[in-house]
Amino acid sequence: MTTDTGEVRTPQGIAPGIMSGAYAWITIGACALVFLGAFESLAVTTVMPVVSADLEGERLYALAFAGPLATGVIGMVGAGNWADRRGPTAPLYTSVAVFVIGLLIAGLAPTMEILVVGRFIQGLGSGALTVALYVVVARVYPQRLHPAIFAGFAAAWVVPSLIGPTVAGVVTELFSWHWVFLGVVVLVLAALLMVIPALRGLERGGAGRAAPWAFGRLGWAALASIAVLALNLVADLPAVGPALAAVAVVVALVAVRPLVPRRTLRARRGLPAAILVRGALAAGFFATQIYLPYLLTGAYGFTPTLAGLALTGGALAWSGASIVQGKLGMRLASERAVRIGTVLVLTGVTAVLTTALLELSPLVVVAAWVLAGGGMGLASPRLSALTLAMSAPDDQGFNSAAMTVADSFGTALALAVTGVLFAALAAGGFAFVAVFALAALLAAAAVVLAPRVKSGPDTAPPLS
Repeated sequence: MTTDTGEVRTPQGIAPGIMSGAYAWITIGACALVFLGAFESLAVTTVMPVVSADLEGERLYALAFAGPLATGVIGMVGAGNWADRRGPTAPLYTSVAVFVIGLLIAGLAPTMEILVVGRFIQGLGSGALTVALYVVVARVYPQRLHPAIFAGFAAAWVVPSLIGPTVAGVVTELFSWHWVFLGVVVLVLAALLMVIPALRGLERGGAGRAAPWAFGRLGWAALASIAVLALNLVADLPAVGPALAAVAVVVALVAVRPLVPRRTLRARRGLPAAILVRGALAAGFFATQIYLPYLLTGAYGFTPTLAGLALTGGALAWSGASIVQGKLGMRLASERAVRIGTVLVLTGVTAVLTTALLELSPLVVVAAWVLAGGGMGLASPRLSALTLAMSAPDDQGFNSAAMTVADSFGTALALAVTGVLFAALAAGGFAFVAVFALAALLAAAAVVLAPRVKSGPDTAPPLS
C-alpha cells in the first residue's frame, strides 16, 4: 500500500516517502526551485506589455520571449554533459547562479536591450537547472519514488499558472515591474539552501571514466537554438514567412538529432520512443493551449480575464492527475499511465477542434481542456520516470537533457508552424481550424507511439 507521500507499507514497516525525514528538505527545495522558475516565466508574460512600454522596446517584445527558449537548449545540453562528467551538484549550483544573474540584469535593466540580454541569461540558467534537477532525482531518490517527485514537479508548474499572472499584476501596480524579477532572487536563494544538505557528497554516478566534454553536441545545440529563435520570428513575415519557417524546421530537425538518443526520430522502442512521445505530446497540448484564449475572445466574445480563467480547469486537472499518479506509484504501470494520458490529451484537443469547426458551445472547450490537462498530468511525470528508469548512470544527464530538449523543440516547432498557418488563413476564417487540426495530428502521433515506450528486446542503449 502506498501513502499520500509515496511511503510504502511493507511487512518490515513503512518505507520512506518523498516527504519523510530523509527526503523532506530536498523535496521542498527542488519543488520550490521548479515553482519559482515557472512563476517567473508566467509572471513575465503578464508584465511584459508594461515593461516594453516603459522601456520603449516594443520592437524587441517577441525576442524577450523567444530568446530564453533558444538559450535554454544550450543550457540543457551543457548541464546534461556536465552532470554525466561530474555529477549534478556543480551544474545545479551554476545554473541557479546564472538564473539569478539573469534576474538581476532584467530587474535592473534601464533599456529594453539590456532586459533582453538578461532574459537570454535567464533562459540559459533555467534550461540547465531543469536538467540538473532531473539528475538529482535519479541520484537521490529510489526508483519507486520517481513518480511521486515528478508529480511534485508537475504541480509546481501548474500552481504558478493559477496565481502567477495575478501576483505579477499586483506587484507591478503596487510597486514596479522591476520587483517581478528582483523579488524572485531572494526566494530562489532560499530554495537552494534547502537542497544543499542532500547534495553534499553526491558524486558522479557511473563506475567508469567520466564522460568527455561533448563540444560537438554543444555546437549542435547552438545551431538548434538559432533555428528555434528563427521559428519564433519568421512566422509574421509576409510572403516569405512560410518558406523561411520550412527552412528553419529542417535545420532544427537536423540539429536536434545529436541531442537525443539514437533513432529517436524513428521512434525506436524504449527510451527513444519515450523521448519522441514526450515531444509530440507537449507540442499538441501547448499548440492548442496558446490559441484557446484567442478562440474564446475572438469567436465567443470572452474578456481576456474570462478566457484565461477558462484554462484554469485544465491547470487544476493537470495538478490533480499528477498527484493521483504519484499516490498510485508502481500500482499504476508507467506505460499504462502514458497510454491513458495521451488518449485524454487527444480527446481534449479533438473536442476543441470540433468546437472551432462546428461553432459549438464554449463550455465544450472548457470541459475538453479539463480532459487534456488530466492527460498531461498522467503522462508527463511518467515519461520523466521512464526516461530515468531506462538510463544508465553515466547517461542520466544526457537523457534528461534530451527529454527537456524534446519538450522545447516540440513546442517551438509546433508554435512556429501554427503561427504561419494562422497568419496565412486568418482572412479566410479557417485559421483556428487549421491550428487545432495540426495540434490534433501531433496528439494522435503521441497516442500511436505510446505503446512503444515500453522497453523490449530491441531497445537501443542510450547514447551520450
